[in-house]
Amino acid sequence: MLKPGGTVVEGTAGNTGIGLAHVCRSKGYKLVIYMPNTQSQGKVDLLRLLGAEVYPVPAVAFENPENYNHQAKRHAERLENAVWTNQFDNVANRRAHLETTGPEIWAQTQGKIDAFTCATGTGGTFAGTTRYLKTKSDGRVKCFLADPPGSVLHSYIVSGGQLKERSGSSITEGIGQGRVTDNLAPDLALADGALHIADEKSIEMVYRLLDEEGLYLGASSCLNVVAAKEVAEQLGKGHTVVTILCDGAYRYADRLFSKKWLENKGLMSALPEHLRKYAVLP
Repeated sequence: MLKPGGTVVEGTAGNTGIGLAHVCRSKGYKLVIYMPNTQSQGKVDLLRLLGAEVYPVPAVAFENPENYNHQAKRHAERLENAVWTNQFDNVANRRAHLETTGPEIWAQTQGKIDAFTCATGTGGTFAGTTRYLKTKSDGRVKCFLADPPGSVLHSYIVSGGQLKERSGSSITEGIGQGRVTDNLAPDLALADGALHIADEKSIEMVYRLLDEEGLYLGASSCLNVVAAKEVAEQLGKGHTVVTILCDGAYRYADRLFSKKWLENKGLMSALPEHLRKYAVLP
C-alpha cells in the first residue's frame, strides 16, 4: 500500500503517464516515468510541467531487459514506499472498461450497437469493452481489433493465434503491441477479426476529420475512425459501429502538421490536394 509522500513509477508511451501525473499532483505523490525516446516532445514537456521525473530511454523490444517497462519496474524496486503501476499487465485496467466503458456504450446506444472496434496498447480498453458487449448482447455485437504497422496482433488474430509477425513501424504512438498482454489475454479469443490500418489511411483521416468534422485528433484516434469506417462498410447501411477517440492532436501537432515531417515519412502524398493546406508547420 502506498503511503503519503510515496512514489508512483510507470513505463508509458505518454498518455497513461499524463493521467497518473494529474492524480499524483492532487494526491501529493512523486511520479517517475520511463518512456521510449521515440515519443513526441510535447508529451515529455507536459509530463515535466505536471511535476513528473521523466526518463526517455531507447525504444527496444519487450524481451530486452532495457525495455522501458522493465526499467520502470527496477526503479520502483529500488525505492522505499513506491509502486510500479504496470499498466500493461495490471488487470485493473481491463476491469475498468468492463465496469465503465462497456456499460456507457451500451447505455448511450440503448443497446442498438452492432460492432465495436479500437486499437490496443495495453489491451485494457478493447478487452474489457469487448467482454462486456459480447456478454450483454449474447454475442450479437461484433468486435474487431484495429492494428497499426509494426504490431503483431493483427497477424495473431487472423492466424488463430499461430503467427506473430512483426514488420515495419508506425507514426501512431502508444498503440500496437509485440505481445499478448495480461489485460488482453482473457478476451482476445472473443475478437471477430482484426484490421490492419496503414499509416497513409490514418494520416489522411487526421486531416479529413479536421476539415469535415472540426475534430482535432491524434493519429491513434484517427486509426480507430478508419477501422470503424471499414467495419461499417463491411456490415452495410443501417448498422451502428462504435470506436474510441483516445487522443487529441495537441501533443503531436509539431509532427502531424509539419510539411518536412510528412515528406520525411513519405506521407504527404497520402493527403488529397485540398487537405494539404492544413500542413501549416515547416
